[in-house]
Order: sequence, then structure tokens, then C-alpha cells
Amino acid sequence: MSGTLISILALLVTLGVLIAFHEFGHFWVARRCGVKVLKFSIGFGTPIWSHRGRRDGTEYIIAAVPLGGYVQMLDGREGQVPPQDQHRAFNNQSIPKRVAIVAAGPLANFLFAVMAFTALYLVGVNTVRPLLDAPRLNTPAAEAGFQAGDLITAVDGSDTPTLESAILILIDRGMSGDIITVEVETELGETRLRQLDLREVGDLTRGGRPFDALGLVPWRPEVPAIIDEVIPGGAAEAAGLRAGDLVVSVDGEPVHNWQRWAEYVRARPEQTMTVEVERIEGRETLTLTPAALLTEEGTIGRVGAMVRTPADIDDPSRMTLRYGPLAAIGQGMVKTWDMTLFTAKMMGRMVIGQASLENISGPITIAQYAGQTASISLAAFLSFMALVSISLGVINLLPIPILDGGHLLYYFIEWVRGKPLSEAAQFVGQRIGLAMIIMLMGLALFNDFVRLAV
Repeated sequence: MSGTLISILALLVTLGVLIAFHEFGHFWVARRCGVKVLKFSIGFGTPIWSHRGRRDGTEYIIAAVPLGGYVQMLDGREGQVPPQDQHRAFNNQSIPKRVAIVAAGPLANFLFAVMAFTALYLVGVNTVRPLLDAPRLNTPAAEAGFQAGDLITAVDGSDTPTLESAILILIDRGMSGDIITVEVETELGETRLRQLDLREVGDLTRGGRPFDALGLVPWRPEVPAIIDEVIPGGAAEAAGLRAGDLVVSVDGEPVHNWQRWAEYVRARPEQTMTVEVERIEGRETLTLTPAALLTEEGTIGRVGAMVRTPADIDDPSRMTLRYGPLAAIGQGMVKTWDMTLFTAKMMGRMVIGQASLENISGPITIAQYAGQTASISLAAFLSFMALVSISLGVINLLPIPILDGGHLLYYFIEWVRGKPLSEAAQFVGQRIGLAMIIMLMGLALFNDFVRLAV
């Protein structure tokens, strides 16, 4: 199966599942509040499947454009309501009930993330500790005195058990442009404090590799450049590479380990190269052209081959996080809260100019990441879906008319005033909100096409 097809299918699964969760949140709470639901639709446009339920005759729809969905409820503002159903119309409900129904969609997205992270923690999450190699010269990390073997244990007092947590906290603290304190455990087991100066670093989110901007280098074991698996339909298969091949050289340059091979490939998307491999039959020379892959860093090369990691390799940076049922739920909730807070902060900083608008991604980038994670493992794909679900929840809570957050803003104003805004004011708000959403979508698509052109 081609990478493009995998990306499209993964995007459809991601959107379908997350939209269904979001809309089901509205649907379920509306039913609990006694509101009559007329339609439950996944997607917009022409229905490609529909079914009318027995209860209330609710019409369930899967539509052609999978970029959203809606729950249509009985509402006196949208048509005549029979006298016997007046008490079941949405507009006749109390403010608390309307708030609950509207907020249920984003809350369902957060619930999905909690469930996904909980499932991952139950089966075990393979992750990496923030163990460092020697820093790059003439960088903030080198000036701070970081050394090979340092293990980051905390950043400004916040614990960092994983590399991901260290990166997120560094990005968060880095936005302030201050000097931050990084606690490390050295190779000798001693605790040391490193003062990391971020005043001249700028936006750590640019390029998608915040460690590079700081000069920090994650520790990696030396792994031979032996191919363990060739992904069907990829550039490696097309070139004739096979499982068990040892990459000896590329374009005449020796390849001493997998890291060197991966870096060489990443830097040369769609550039033909000569690869010498060693196999049982002897050495052979192959011609390989890496495919272009869109990432936050720009366009990189990808051949579709997995590394063979020796069973006896010593990798102290690797660990597995696994918890019992109750602890897994707690960790799932903590992870969801942390990522929600981080997402909200990033959005706020983009509004005030502290973070780059280049971080906004559209459907093309999302499809790329969906395809990549789906190709890696089910766990990676589920984690990706959880992060997208959190983003959808946060975005929908923004106080922009036509989004759930805009409706919640209207209800707050109604509660303060003692009466709702006039229909004319709400109509103007809807127009403004629609314009804002169109501009946001335009920016996201623009960023997507810029990444493709890089």
C-alpha cells in the first residue's frame, strides 16, 4: 500500500473517530436533558449513508465531506415546533442545560484522550529518558556546561521522567526568554544544576526540533546499519534492499552506523544515491531515491526501511511506562491535562506573537502525521489521535461564534444580562466567527503548501 493511500486512510479514520466522539458528546447530553435530536451527522454535504432510528425518528447520517459533523436538535429558532414538543426544544432549555449540551462535545474529545492514554499506559508505553550526549559546540547547552551522560531530572522544578516531558517543559519555559534551571544527574550519580540561557534562542517551536536550537543532543546507542524490515511500496523495496542487508557505504562515503545512514537519507529527499550493501551473496551496489516526506522540520527523505536493533544492545535511555488500571487512569488524566494546558498556552502565544503561526497545521500535514504514525504502530497512531483530539477540544472551546466556545460565550452574556443577545447581534457574531474560521483554515492550508514546497 502506498504512503499516500495510508495517509488518506489514516486521516479518514482519525477524523471519523474524533468527530464521532465530539458529536456523540452533544447527542448524549442532549438526550439526557430531554432535548429532541433530529439529525446526527458525521461529515457535511451529500449523505452517503443514512438510517432513521426508532426513538424520535432521529436520522443518523454519514456524509461525503468528512471535515466535521453536526447534531441538529429541535429548535424554535429554526422552524415551527409542535405544541406537545415545546418542552423538548433546545432554545426552551435552561442556561445550565444548554451549557452542558454545548460543552459536551469538547469534553468528549478530552475523554477520548484520557481513554487513549489510559489504554497505552495499561499495555505499556515504550519511551525514552532525557539522557544526553555531548552538546553541540557554541550553543546555549555547551555554555551551560551540559556533558555526555547527563540525565535531565527536572526543569525549573518540574519533573521530567521522559524526553517528551523535558521537551514540552523547555518549550513552555523557553517562551519567556529567561535563564532557566535544569537539574541533571551526571554519569557519576551526582546532582548538578545547569543554568540554560534562553534569552537569545527565540521561538523553540520553529523547525520542530527544540533540542537542536539549544544544542542539546539526546543520547543514542551505536546501532549497525542493518535493515530489519522493508516496508512494502517504499523506496527501499523499489531499490531492491532486503531485510538483513548491511549498508556499507552511500555515494562512496562509509556508513559506520544507522544514525549516519538515517541522517544522510533525511537530508536528500528525491535525490538518487548509490548504496553499497553487504548480504549473504556478497556485496552489491543499488540505486536508491528516497521519497519526500513532509514534517514539521520541512521535507525530509524516507526510504521505508526499519533498523535491526541487536537484542543484546545496552540502551539505558529506553524504558517502558506501565501502570495498573487505577494508576493508568490517573496517568491518562494527568497526560491529557498537561497536553491540554500546553496546547492552550501555545495558541495564546501565537495570538500575542510569542509563538510562530507556522505551527498551525492543516489537513495535509495532519494526513502526513496520521500516515507516519499508522505505519509505525497502533500505539503510535492512538497517541497521535489523542493529541489531535485534545487540539480539537481546545479549538472548539475558543470564544469564537459558530464554535462551541462562541455559544458558551453567548450563554454567559445571557446569564449576565438576564436575556439573550438579539438575533441581529448573534447574526453579526456568526458572520465574524465564520470569517475568522475561514482565515484560520486558509492559514493552515498555506502552511501545508509551504511545507510541501520546501
